[in-house]
Amino acid sequence: MLDSSSSSYMPIVLQSIVALGFVGLVLVLVPMLGPKSKGSTKTDNFECGIEAQGDARVKFSVKYFLTAILFVLFDVEVIFFYPYAVNFKSLGSPGFLAVVMFVAFFLIGFFYVLKKGALEWEK
Repeated sequence: MLDSSSSSYMPIVLQSIVALGFVGLVLVLVPMLGPKSKGSTKTDNFECGIEAQGDARVKFSVKYFLTAILFVLFDVEVIFFYPYAVNFKSLGSPGFLAVVMFVAFFLIGFFYVLKKGALEWEK
């Protein structure tokens, strides 16, 4: 017999079963019902009506990717400040200490990146 706390999970369980059943059904039916034409025209790359020319594998500097990753990292850091800014009065001193530690960890990482020269483009 289910008690009241476990019966409250029943809608979530049912929704999960329905979702997984739908995904399974789609994965089985789509290959059977979809078109099956194969050919060189079907498998060729098509980009904006322009025929491909040259090699698509252009070499980019690792610095480009490193700068992009660092941008995302510090951009995500800013996102974590929003909940603190909304609730800074109710969080009090412990919340302030947590944010100071959060910023300190990111500053340590930032100074490490600067020391390693990750943001210097010309060497």
